[in-house]
Amino acid sequence: MTKRGREDAIRVGEYLASQNILPNLAVASDARRTRETLDCVIAGMNRRFKVIFDPDLYLAEESTLMVEFHKTPDVVRTMLVVGHNPGLAEFAFRMSGTGDMDARTRLDMKYPTSGLAILDFESPSWSNIGWGGGRLVSFTTPSMLHADADDSD
Repeated sequence: MTKRGREDAIRVGEYLASQNILPNLAVASDARRTRETLDCVIAGMNRRFKVIFDPDLYLAEESTLMVEFHKTPDVVRTMLVVGHNPGLAEFAFRMSGTGDMDARTRLDMKYPTSGLAILDFESPSWSNIGWGGGRLVSFTTPSMLHADADDSD
């Protein structure tokens, strides 16, 4: 992971903490880069929570992500997912049926490394959530969090 990548991931964690978005579960691909990214996000949040490294998330397509999403226990209120594109970007786009449409347009154009889509779901059960069932609260990129960052990768 590059120095810039570490800094971007830490900023994402700081942003989550500043917005009081505090996951009680993180699910991530078991790839080295996603592990490093998650470590940096957690460091930026200065908070610990349960982490599951799932090999099925490695380069997963959106249909695989949905299957994994449905496995989430209902006691989980806020989940952080760290994965790979293009599958994660396509998943976030397909899940966001309502919400900030400007953010949805940006999400569809480019989902850079350390991009963060925040989705809210009304359903009390993760297993009942379907395509378009989420409200896109925001889509944040590293360049939005730091003037010197760009979203070129």
